[in-house]
Amino acid sequence: MFIIPDNRFAFSPGQFSKLLNPKSLNAFYALGGLAGLEKGLHTNRDTGLSVDEINVDATVAFEEVAPKGTPKYGHNGDTEPEVKADNPGALPPPTVYPAGTPFSDRKRVFRDNTLPEKKSKTLLQLAWITYNDKVLILLTIAAVVSLALGLYQTFGVKHEDGAPSVEWVEGVAIMVAIVIVVVVGTLNDWQMERQFNKLNEKHNDRTVKVIRSGKSVEVSVFDVMVGDVMHLFAGDLVPVDGIFISGHGVKCDESSATGESDLLKKVAADDVFAALQDVANGKAARPDLEKLDPFIISGSKVTEGTGTFLVTAVGVNSSYGRITMALHTEQEDTPLQKKLNNLADWIAKLGGGAALLLFIVLLIKFCAQLPSNPDPPAQKGQTFLRIFITSVTVVVVAVPEGLPLAVTLALAFATTRMMKDNNLVRVLKACETMGNATTVCSDKTGTLTQNKMTVVAMTLGKSTSFGGTGEVLAEPTEKPAKKVDITTENVSEADFTNGLNKSTKELIIQSNAVNSTAFEGNEDGVETFIGSKTEVALLTLSKKLGSKPVQEERSDANVVQVVPFDSAVKYMATVVKLDNGNYRAYVKGASEILLAQCTKVINKTSKDDSKTSEDGNEASKDSQKFRVTDLTEDDHEMLNATITSYAGQTFRTIGSSFRDFESWPPRELEGTTELTAKDFSKVHKDMTLVAIYGIQDPLRDTVKDAIKDCQRAGVFVRMVTGDNLLTGKAIARECGIYTPETGGIAMEGPVFRRKSDEELRELVPHLQVLARSSPEDKRILVRTLKELGETVAVTGDGTNDAPALKMADIGFAMGIAGTEVAKEAAAIILMDDNFASIVKGISWGRAVNDAVKKFLQFQLTVNITAVALTFISAVASNEEQSVLNAVQLLWVNLIMDTFAALALATDPPAPSILNRLPDRKSAPLITLRMYKMIFGQAICQLGITLVLNFGGPKLLGYNTDVEYEKESLNTLVFNTFVWLQIFNEINNRRLDNNLNIFERITKNWFFIVINLIMIGGQVLIIFVGSTAFKIHPLNGKEWGLSIGLGAISIPWGILIRLTPDHWVSALNPHIHIRMPWGKKKPAGSGKSVLDGDDTEVNAATPVATKEGTPAAEPRPKPSADDDDDRSFDLPLRSWTSLRGERARQHIRRGFREYLHDQKAKVKDKSHDGKRPKTADVKVLERPRSL
Repeated sequence: MFIIPDNRFAFSPGQFSKLLNPKSLNAFYALGGLAGLEKGLHTNRDTGLSVDEINVDATVAFEEVAPKGTPKYGHNGDTEPEVKADNPGALPPPTVYPAGTPFSDRKRVFRDNTLPEKKSKTLLQLAWITYNDKVLILLTIAAVVSLALGLYQTFGVKHEDGAPSVEWVEGVAIMVAIVIVVVVGTLNDWQMERQFNKLNEKHNDRTVKVIRSGKSVEVSVFDVMVGDVMHLFAGDLVPVDGIFISGHGVKCDESSATGESDLLKKVAADDVFAALQDVANGKAARPDLEKLDPFIISGSKVTEGTGTFLVTAVGVNSSYGRITMALHTEQEDTPLQKKLNNLADWIAKLGGGAALLLFIVLLIKFCAQLPSNPDPPAQKGQTFLRIFITSVTVVVVAVPEGLPLAVTLALAFATTRMMKDNNLVRVLKACETMGNATTVCSDKTGTLTQNKMTVVAMTLGKSTSFGGTGEVLAEPTEKPAKKVDITTENVSEADFTNGLNKSTKELIIQSNAVNSTAFEGNEDGVETFIGSKTEVALLTLSKKLGSKPVQEERSDANVVQVVPFDSAVKYMATVVKLDNGNYRAYVKGASEILLAQCTKVINKTSKDDSKTSEDGNEASKDSQKFRVTDLTEDDHEMLNATITSYAGQTFRTIGSSFRDFESWPPRELEGTTELTAKDFSKVHKDMTLVAIYGIQDPLRDTVKDAIKDCQRAGVFVRMVTGDNLLTGKAIARECGIYTPETGGIAMEGPVFRRKSDEELRELVPHLQVLARSSPEDKRILVRTLKELGETVAVTGDGTNDAPALKMADIGFAMGIAGTEVAKEAAAIILMDDNFASIVKGISWGRAVNDAVKKFLQFQLTVNITAVALTFISAVASNEEQSVLNAVQLLWVNLIMDTFAALALATDPPAPSILNRLPDRKSAPLITLRMYKMIFGQAICQLGITLVLNFGGPKLLGYNTDVEYEKESLNTLVFNTFVWLQIFNEINNRRLDNNLNIFERITKNWFFIVINLIMIGGQVLIIFVGSTAFKIHPLNGKEWGLSIGLGAISIPWGILIRLTPDHWVSALNPHIHIRMPWGKKKPAGSGKSVLDGDDTEVNAATPVATKEGTPAAEPRPKPSADDDDDRSFDLPLRSWTSLRGERARQHIRRGFREYLHDQKAKVKDKSHDGKRPKTADVKVLERPRSL
């Protein structure tokens, strides 16, 4: 790290590591401060690196930049440190960067910003992991013993003339079957690992803003170089180490990087170096010297402010890169995977019990027959081994190793396909949870709308305006408001622009350019503005008014202080020093909030008002300026009416104001070291209104249909927006979210957050629009919904949205507009910020859950049939042989585990998947309809195979005394059994009672191809596998019989579906079986998991209660033909009203409420029961629906 050959920079990665290991002001001073870093890294704090840099020509020595007398290697003096062989970070960079490529010298010395890829497991390692299964190992031992005995019989025992010597074949066939199982499992694991690695790479890649050749540009985080000047914005997750150049109010949360829980304020590097220089010159040290912090650490989060910093370490040389390969985390098992693993263990135990019982029964029979058995010892040994192998094979068949494979395949397939639908899944469990989401709390801007903002209307002071004359959307339930005349002159945008005088244009331009974080850049080869879309719209308007480049406007302005945007107060501010020595604070934010703080307004803004003086001469300089007049009550009403009009036309309304000060900071802010929005509110009064902007952001084309799909799927959509209430309601009505005629409620955040918990529980089920909301409002909404038993999906883009995203069952972060902190907190990233992608995610989530249930239904059917058939036929056989031998069972196991998992886990979601309500969180894994299909098909398959096995000699004329005909009958049974599974697999494509099992089958080529492979494999086995499988080729009649009997699965499935569910439920109404995949039934409920109820709540259809509050209306239980698997489960929203008194008493609503309850109990004891107990107080409850 210290010794780099041909190093043309003044520093090495090892020297930079001393800056932050730990933070060292001494090292910062020794490297020459910011000026030394600039010179030593061949960069510039203002213009950054050159985009044309390839090689670095000049060489800068350490002594040229460091203070005189500074040792080059710190404690080692000027002696080169020894490289420890066991320190991988100290080894020379292994990557070779071709000469002539951009920044080749810089990359060679300091590396690039990538971490070494995690070494993937090789195919052999994966194969060994797959093989390390107790049952497979047991079967291998049996196969080896069988092969040894077979070889002895083949070569050591005399055979009759013409008898084939093939006793060794069975052992080899079992081994081959084991190899096939291992190979298929290995390839599946390898493919899956590759897919997740690709997803991780996609997630890790993001863009950051750096300055190159004097221009701000967006580059991939992997392309950041040492020497780059990078922008810092609130919400950024810092990807590299560096030194803070300058900025406004930058504070970082370094808890994830250093463990420091406090927010750390960053101080400009020059200020820190000056303080250190004073100490070096013998002056007294500043009292806060040790607290000065110019260090930017990778892995930290920017919580406040904006600024720039100089990059000093990237990739493995950065502090975050050295500490951990943070992005190389293993995927944890999802809840469904854990549930299925438990189920697989439970089934395996049952299968193991059946196998043990079979082995004991067959062993007793074998031992009882030994005295009369004329076979030689070797043959007897082979018979005993066959009994053992048959029993072990039953375990193999019973162990559903394909069950975890099915959910893993479904998740892998779904996440890959979801990536194409612009859903990047970061947390696997969200993929299955989102299918059962019951409510979505969505942002408006960019999610429901296109985030292509344009200023289409503007009212300048009270003198002139353009646009905003369209029809205002009114609510049918609203009373006509008081008529207010808008007297502002309305002109075309061209006339508006041409009519403004110079000072007014300058005021608008400066208020937008200086008080903004957006900047000019290049996007897809087009010069544009980059940043907040609202600010981009305002800067685009300023450009039409003739503004200079934004960076030039900001450079010309003497910016004194910046107050970053705060979602709590809905505004941002910038203070500049004017040429006359005064100070001006520009404020931009929510129009009605700014207007409430204004007492003045600009007037006389057009050229006509100040063109000539009274004597006809050219107007004086003073008359060229805009004028400021008092804001009357009538003016307030008119401007509020303007805001209402803009909002009713679905415009986002933004206000702009200013206030002049003689000095800064003013008296009210004296002693304030760090200006926040809360502090600024002390002087945010007596403002002068500049303008009200109406910014249009059209709805996305797909939003209305997507919201209809959600409502059809039983998912309640709520809009949570920072816009004012009128804009929110207008847009929500336009896209179909807000329906006041059915009892829907729209509310503002400040009103919402003042509600009590009881009021919230009454209100939230009917809340459709939450306007002027803060991140805390969103968190309260999510918490309340979860308390009501909802499965909540929520979208967020800001840093402050992180708590709500974490709290929600599924957090969606915006891929375009979202901050890095929001993305880290979210489970899924919407790459296109589009609401329609959420609906696609819900579809895929349901497809994952359905895929697992389809496979489970198929697997359990085969398990029951195969184990029962093997057991019955082996016990009934005189030779203790099952009708399905070990090799045949292994082929069946391969079909039902691996092939079926591939086929059923890859079904894409059909449109009809949204035609049902979501499952509740406690819904059983195996539903009533699944039980009905599993046992129905198992009865059918067992009936057919047992009739063939035992009735075949009489019904079909087979003479079982002849070995050939006996094997032909066994082959017919085996072939029929396999065809029953193939047809039943098609039957299992549906879980509901609909009869169309071929719906969208052509959309799943996996299913078609895998079934063709299974059919091809079976045909091949029957014709050429006679020796290994101990079968004989079948004739045409037998093939027709096998396929015909197998096809009975489909009409039998139709008959099962037509059987009403409540008939099946009524068969055993009092049976209570505790399944390992389900939850305990509530005590005292008196119902089994299969029992239902007569009503189901529909929260989407409010009706009025006696108190006039909308409540949920009960609806009849769906019929058996409805596409709803929840018919026999308690409804999701019913659980909140079915809690017992004891349960309600023990629900902690919050920490403060909990402490209140505990204090009340203590007081009760001290008063000896004289005052009423807390539990006796009547609690306001939701209306009971059951």
